[in-house]
Amino acid sequence: MRVRSRSGRLTFAVTLAGVLSVAALASAQRSRGFFGLGGYGDPPISNAKYDGQFTFVRLPSWAHGFQLGYYRADDNLMRIMDEITSVRPRVDKTNVIDISDDELMKYPVSFMTEAGYWNLDDKGAAAFGAYLKKGGFVIFDDFRDPPRGGGGWDQFATNMKRILPDSQIVELKPTDPIFHCFFDIDTFAIIPQAYDLAQPYIAGIYEDNNPKKRLMAIINYNTDVSQYWQFSADGDLPVDQSNEAFKLGVNYVIYGLTH
Repeated sequence: MRVRSRSGRLTFAVTLAGVLSVAALASAQRSRGFFGLGGYGDPPISNAKYDGQFTFVRLPSWAHGFQLGYYRADDNLMRIMDEITSVRPRVDKTNVIDISDDELMKYPVSFMTEAGYWNLDDKGAAAFGAYLKKGGFVIFDDFRDPPRGGGGWDQFATNMKRILPDSQIVELKPTDPIFHCFFDIDTFAIIPQAYDLAQPYIAGIYEDNNPKKRLMAIINYNTDVSQYWQFSADGDLPVDQSNEAFKLGVNYVIYGLTH
């Protein structure tokens, strides 16, 4: 596999996950338990002050994705991006910002897990709609229809209609530009999860519902891409699948920064 380095020269990378052999292991040691993590207690939040450097921003929705793994998944993705791209993101800290906080407008890319359990009020809907229309890009990940009902796709789609009333959620194809803006990704069968019975489904929302305009949102449904980022240094998940998940993450951020 070839990737373009900061200097612009082409270089060979055997595995992306191998980049994390030292850097991500440090964060992997913070706690142990389920897949290397214990408990559901709130992690400390200490946001970096905005200084223009790209900082990964997570949007809190439901406790699971927010509490269990945000500081490891986000850290690991940023370390990968620091190694193989010219973005040079902040790697010492990632931020957590509410969708109704005016501070979010300073950050072009945001990320949310478990959007099927997303509780949204009118203030948040208006603020987040303004963020996306102004040029913000959001990545939704790690949600599915629960076996006992509640949450899932219907709640997410209802929330998006409140945020962008005229928007249409459309299925994306591997040929779409976002999957070729850094790495070439030719199939979505690369990110399976044992607890998702259906195949991964990736969808998006285009500005003015026009595929020739920019994507404002990308939606990873029936999969958990960020779990691969989170546990990539632990040896709990296959390296080849972790690599593919990192490729998606890198492409998403690069697209959000350039469109």
